[in-house]
Amino acid sequence: MTSAKAASEDQVQAKETTLYRSALYGALSLALHHPTSDTLAALGSDKTRTAILQASSLLVAGRSGDERNLAGPLVEDRAVNPVSRAEAWVKTFASLSLDSLLGVHGRLFGHTPRGAVCPYEAEYGQEGLFQQPQQLASVLEFYRAFGLTVRQIQRERPDHISCELEFQEFLLQKEAYALEHGDDSMEEATHRATRLFLKEHLGRFGRAFGSQLKKEDPEGFFGKAGDLLADFMILECRRLGIEVGSSQLALRSAEEECVPMACAGESDLVQLES
Repeated sequence: MTSAKAASEDQVQAKETTLYRSALYGALSLALHHPTSDTLAALGSDKTRTAILQASSLLVAGRSGDERNLAGPLVEDRAVNPVSRAEAWVKTFASLSLDSLLGVHGRLFGHTPRGAVCPYEAEYGQEGLFQQPQQLASVLEFYRAFGLTVRQIQRERPDHISCELEFQEFLLQKEAYALEHGDDSMEEATHRATRLFLKEHLGRFGRAFGSQLKKEDPEGFFGKAGDLLADFMILECRRLGIEVGSSQLALRSAEEECVPMACAGESDLVQLES
């Protein structure tokens, strides 16, 4: 095999892996949005179910650490089993209805940041009064750096788990495009952003969020999604060579409930659009 042909095949494989990762981020993001008839239809499609199962299966055969310079099996312990997690989650799709999803969603997430399961990154941690607005500002900076703006019709904070998952989906789609077209500059920039956003934001709390969601809804649609998310965060952190986030994180003090950028306002409204 010539070196040029080997390089071409490696590029194709890298693109496919990137797209599979993007598909999982996208499916989990969709599942954790506020339920609507459109999201229910998308999740119930054969295309979505197939993508989730294929992605979870094929990603396990990947490498740990940053794929550019490290090697080794991606899954090193039996406790991390994204394939079985994905299969268990997809099985819940057959019994989904909008009314049931809305009811469970309301029970789990409530109408304030302090529901049974907190979906907001900046609510996690005990760093102090001014850490929360800094975290929110950092998330927004990532979005704006890639030409994404807040969509006024959706009332969610930028640090909502579904928004952060959606951003990773976007970055990986952009990286796959760069790989396909041989744009090394774009590929490097998006890869770096994916890794940094995971390290500083989503990877920091995503596993703990998923674990708590599983605890509160052990046999349900959201709980099974949380179970897959927790394993996926472990895989992604290992893949990119960063520290795996904790399975448990404390929420910040309730006395800091309303600080700049945490109270209602324009910066709290998010759904990603270019």
